[in-house]
Amino acid sequence: MIRLLLLVCVLLSCPSLWAKTLNGFDVSNSIIPIKEIVHGGPPRDGIPAINNPHYVSSKEAGFMRPEDIVLGFEIAGQSYAFPRHIMNWHELVNDEINGEPFVVSYCPLCGSGMAFSSKLRKDTLTFGVSGLLYNNDLIFYDKNTESLWSQLEGKAISGPYVQTKLEQLNLSHTTWANWSNLHPQTKVLSEQQGVKRNYRHDPYSGYETSSAVFFKTLRKVPKDYHTKERVMGVQIGSNIKAYPYVELRKTGKTSFEDTLGGERYRIFWDNEHETAAIETLSGKRVVSTTSYWFAWYSFYPNTEVYRAVK
Repeated sequence: MIRLLLLVCVLLSCPSLWAKTLNGFDVSNSIIPIKEIVHGGPPRDGIPAINNPHYVSSKEAGFMRPEDIVLGFEIAGQSYAFPRHIMNWHELVNDEINGEPFVVSYCPLCGSGMAFSSKLRKDTLTFGVSGLLYNNDLIFYDKNTESLWSQLEGKAISGPYVQTKLEQLNLSHTTWANWSNLHPQTKVLSEQQGVKRNYRHDPYSGYETSSAVFFKTLRKVPKDYHTKERVMGVQIGSNIKAYPYVELRKTGKTSFEDTLGGERYRIFWDNEHETAAIETLSGKRVVSTTSYWFAWYSFYPNTEVYRAVK
């Protein structure tokens, strides 16, 4: 009896033994219900992030096709193109240029590409793929503290950094033809990343045109648009708005003004390359997020939605 009591006392003195874990991560202080975090299939780092990326120049990027979708990124005076067909297999690229650390992320299930500063307080974070999902969206983790981060929210949902937000950086979803024309000196993420991979094989073939999602969403998404309709999502303070590409096509304009949170902004639309952007009227680029309609609504159900004037 005494031994049993001692064992109970030992267990009670070790909170880690009672902590709830998912895929090896402590989620005991998760700010979202644990039942809403889904195991996507792969183990932690089963989808390998790129930590020492190899780039080639635009002229050396013979493997690129004009219609290829890229995540275009500029930082510290240098432009980069991250081909979607490579990001499908890695989801995260950690890098640093001129003392500016950053991570570029892509979630194939939500069609969402986002870039963040990896500098947080006094730390420089390195991120990996957790193998977990929330609302079908990528959850990554930092290898410094093993906090879990929701991509579309850019926020830690558990761990020592819980409730902390990352600084989101500008990222463009566009075609290689368009990006390379605008940025002839761009660097391009190479297909030679030290692993044997047929990057031209699409593991998500047919997914983008299907109305189905892999995992059940937490909210019923309005059927105003196709599940995978692309939207440019904008969040400025508490003001949130979605610009569906189908609505931008209807305008027949390359640019127009719109109101968000009582302020006027200029919206840009390139119909040929299906590229959207937003700026202040003074010409300052505003951070936006391109994703599928279902994904944006799942995270931001109170979003305003831009409708083209008929």
